Amino acid sequence: MPSLLRSAIATLVTAATLTACVPMAMFASGSGPSYSGLRSDWGTYVSSKSVNAFCLTPKLRFLIWEFEGHFGKKVVMQSGYRDTHNNSAAGGADNSYHMKCMAADFYIPGVDKSRLIEFAMRTNGVGGLGCYPGRTFIHVDVRDRPRGYNRPVTFSGC
Repeated sequence: MPSLLRSAIATLVTAATLTACVPMAMFASGSGPSYSGLRSDWGTYVSSKSVNAFCLTPKLRFLIWEFEGHFGKKVVMQSGYRDTHNNSAAGGADNSYHMKCMAADFYIPGVDKSRLIEFAMRTNGVGGLGCYPGRTFIHVDVRDRPRGYNRPVTFSGC
């Protein structure tokens, strides 16, 4: 009997461990009229066919999942990876994190931008945060924060 009990406990511990590894983003909703007509690129909703959601570092992918898990809804990317030409056309910086697969501009339908900014400010994975006054989306990147920073580097209206 002790070996059967030991096996049952081991199975329960394994199941609990694996369940803890499932990102909450898997349960985020991507349904409703706000998502109607949007396409999905590599599991991420994108605002147009020119948005590249393929080239995202694992750290950025996990950060996006953090937002989705927290708000219970899928993000919609306005901009992901950009090559040099697309980065210039978008007015991006010469050393843009978008060109390094380390940045995304996104919004979440039905979630006020101020709530996204507030969450980004207290999320350790956000290295840089851009807020763009008059726009509905935010920019997040996964740069390393400067030594001693306990919040993201902010720019563009944050």
